[in-house]
Amino acid sequence: MANLYFNPWDEEYKVPFGANKINSTNKFNIIVETDSPVDVDFVLRSEDGFEKYFPMNPSNTTKYLHTIELTDFDKIGVYSYFFQIREHKNDCTYLFFYGAKRPHTGEGQCYPHKNETSPFTLTIFDGEDKGPDWYRDAVFYQIFPDSYAKSDNEKIENPIDNVLFYGKTTDRPFYVKEPSGDIARWTYYGGTLRGIREKIPYLKDLGITALYLNPIFSASSVHRYDTADYMEIDPLLGTEKDFTDLIKELHKNNMQIVLDGVFSHVGRNSTYFNYDGRFGENVGAYRDPKSPHIDWFKFKEYPHDYESWWGIMDLPEIDKHNPVFQNYIYQADDSVVNKWTKFGVDGWRLDVADELPDSFIAGIRKTLNNYNDKVLIGEVWEDASRKIAYEEKRKYILGNSMHSVMNYPFRSLILDFLNKDISAQTAYYQLTNLQENYPFDIFLNNFNNIGTHDTARALTMLGEDTNKLYLALQMLMTLPGVPCIYYGDEALTSGGPDPDNRSFFPWENINDKVHDDFKKWIRIRKENKELSNGLLLSFYTNKSFGIIRYNNEKISVHVINASNSIDILNDQSIHFSKPIPDRILSLFSGVKIEPQSSILLSKNVI
Repeated sequence: MANLYFNPWDEEYKVPFGANKINSTNKFNIIVETDSPVDVDFVLRSEDGFEKYFPMNPSNTTKYLHTIELTDFDKIGVYSYFFQIREHKNDCTYLFFYGAKRPHTGEGQCYPHKNETSPFTLTIFDGEDKGPDWYRDAVFYQIFPDSYAKSDNEKIENPIDNVLFYGKTTDRPFYVKEPSGDIARWTYYGGTLRGIREKIPYLKDLGITALYLNPIFSASSVHRYDTADYMEIDPLLGTEKDFTDLIKELHKNNMQIVLDGVFSHVGRNSTYFNYDGRFGENVGAYRDPKSPHIDWFKFKEYPHDYESWWGIMDLPEIDKHNPVFQNYIYQADDSVVNKWTKFGVDGWRLDVADELPDSFIAGIRKTLNNYNDKVLIGEVWEDASRKIAYEEKRKYILGNSMHSVMNYPFRSLILDFLNKDISAQTAYYQLTNLQENYPFDIFLNNFNNIGTHDTARALTMLGEDTNKLYLALQMLMTLPGVPCIYYGDEALTSGGPDPDNRSFFPWENINDKVHDDFKKWIRIRKENKELSNGLLLSFYTNKSFGIIRYNNEKISVHVINASNSIDILNDQSIHFSKPIPDRILSLFSGVKIEPQSSILLSKNVI
């Protein structure tokens, strides 16, 4: 059998690297090392499974090289491809295939049968989609509103029934549950919008330039993902005036705000469903079969049996294809998205984006395009280029959809590498896989985190090791994407899964050193534009993981040694698939990195 080699991470074999625009040229080169006659076909498979075979041509200049240039990508999508080889030897024809290794490491391998071949992937997208100018340079801060800050001069002016308030903000969060496991009483700290506004000087001093708030609309729960009324601020958080004042103060300080849009489902005790009758006896789809909202919901047997989000009956599921609901959420001049965007909101984060049809997301994006500099972010937990939801391949990153997705794969990469659950080599492979699959703009727009309201706290995940948290923060600031800090991480807040990860911010117990470390690395991020807008190269050694960010003006190299021994970088220890120019290699060759530490080296481009 012939010796073959192809690596899409190396531009000697595929040009350009990674995703490409629709109707652009893609060049593929493969080495087929044999002196026997061979026929090499490039096999392209579209998302619907249709395959097309393209004969490759032997190079006139390079022995064993077969090449092809294709412009047949006239439709957006994530394509698969592999190579079919027919080697003619000793009056026989030997058929075999060449595809990606499992897991994908750039390099490929031979397969004896087509149906066993793991293909390479190629993302074809609809063109540039940079998003607002402010977004890519931003450093975000996520706030769970109930748990962040209370105003010094504020009382609970709008108490609601059947809730409990913690006696102290230092109390650990917990749920009061029925024997069945259902929530009996929601527990609150009492954080407010006014409290957030009064902490803007603190946030600005930290270096934060944008806030992402968990839901703020009226709801029955403390998390507020069970919306009761999209048009009303939750009275426990404040009033519309409080919200307007918050937006004005943020914008006055050159800070933006992104809201959580929960459009997959509502609360059963909402004005739209009204299970308990709190909005009136003949109001809502549950209590009135002639309700204007009746067709929003999917009743199996009216009124008690209905579709709900993941079987949670507190969260009746909405039919997102319903034109009346679409009009209410984003089409009408007074729709939910239009109302709050006109208030001055700078963008939206779509909760459970995989529960929203692509057409629904595109509709929201179209509405936001009527405004200047608004961003649309989606909650996606996986590699968004490969996401399949309800047997449908999603088009999140292909254009006319979201500007960005929440980058949980990077969170896993960071925490797993620092905990030594994966090697530096595996971290490199995971990073380069995502870099290959995502369009450049999406890759730089990724909404990065090391923890959110849906995960255990980063400090807890890192074994309460503050040095690991410091290294995780550094990686959050140097990896491609827009960093988002979960409130309290800079104050060494720990916590396991929900609700333990939502404790009140420890305003009386801030660790000054850790706070200053966060402040330092946020400043580094903001002062070095290559970290927000630059290209990426990466590498690994047996101990360390290297991140290279560069533009026409500057090069920065961040190397993290997660091992327990010293690492010395040299030509023999450094490994990479995408070639690193000598002018960059010379910047860190010979550098020594102490155990469980990092270095950041920078150089102006001459």
